Amino acid sequence: MPDILKISAVFALILILLRKKMNIGYVLLIASGALAILYLMSPSSMASAIKAAFMDKVTIKLALALTFIRTFELILREKEVLSDMMTAARLLLRRKKAVVVSMPLLIGLLPSVGGAYFSAPMVEESAKDMNMSQEEKAFVNYWFRHPWEYILPLYPGILLASAVSNIELRNLIIANMPYAVFVAITGFMFSMKGASGRFSEAGNISRKGLFSFVPIAIVLLLVVFFHIELHYALLIVVTGLFIFYRFGLKDAVRAVKHGLSLDVIMLIAGIMIFKEIMEASGAVKNLSEFLRVKGIPTAPLLFLLPFVSGLLTGLTVGFVGSTFPLILSIAGESSAGIISFAFASGFSGVLLSPVHICLVLTREYFKADMWGVYKKIIPASSIVFLVAVAEYLILR
Repeated sequence: MPDILKISAVFALILILLRKKMNIGYVLLIASGALAILYLMSPSSMASAIKAAFMDKVTIKLALALTFIRTFELILREKEVLSDMMTAARLLLRRKKAVVVSMPLLIGLLPSVGGAYFSAPMVEESAKDMNMSQEEKAFVNYWFRHPWEYILPLYPGILLASAVSNIELRNLIIANMPYAVFVAITGFMFSMKGASGRFSEAGNISRKGLFSFVPIAIVLLLVVFFHIELHYALLIVVTGLFIFYRFGLKDAVRAVKHGLSLDVIMLIAGIMIFKEIMEASGAVKNLSEFLRVKGIPTAPLLFLLPFVSGLLTGLTVGFVGSTFPLILSIAGESSAGIISFAFASGFSGVLLSPVHICLVLTREYFKADMWGVYKKIIPASSIVFLVAVAEYLILR
């Protein structure tokens, strides 16, 4: 059975199970089993892949980050900090659309797994009195946190692309800039049509309102300027909030238990095991080799290889690391135009991937219908990709 049919069958299974509202963690565990069967993986190979998934540093960091994010969110919600923050944002920004998108844009500056779950409750709070469906809120939370990944050097994907291709980082950022701009433009095109106008609140921002931004500001400061990893930054801030709000041991344990839920455990296990099975089975490598052997012209390969890899892994570093060395050998040269187009192609796959952690977390938080969210993501990402095609033709 050809690799493309095997992978298509697995992803069809994922989409069917997601449509049935099954927890994404269980869906990916089932998909991992199906993939292992289709590729005739031995029990020892499967065991090695599962062991690698649980031993991976990313797994540990993801577990810690998600646990502290949920704990952090619980504290902010119980102490009405989120409500104070949104009131202050309405007084400061006034325009409804600006208030709604401000949180995912701000939290999107954090190059962290699980950040979408950080901004989701803020989007929910700010859109409380607006005529927005859960799917539209999910799209806003998901889409507006991703302009930065094209251009922000804090994200490892663009750094890796620059290193592998020997393209100066500054040049790659400049080439990618139009994509970031059009992500923002398409976000407004496909959402918040009923959120025009201004909030009616008037008056000065209170000290309490200003303080509401301090916990998030500290997290951003620790991560962006002091380069402290998100899970450590959140541990510091959560501990500080426990002290500030005088949490007793019982309440602190309750908050942490809320953070480390069964859903979080299954979600992390599903994503990481699926990723390892994909790599151990040879699915991504075999498919890339198949496309190359068939003699497909260079331009389609610049799109297909990173796009398919991004779609399969949902990770920017995944498609860069797995396909860019092959792309460079196929293209026979390295230029900002080629690498920027390949990056945009791969990130289109990441944005559309049903295993993209931001999409998974956003969909889970808002309990949104996946197809309802995709009806906005697909046309928006198509426009951004057309911009990439136009830029590629111009630079070539």
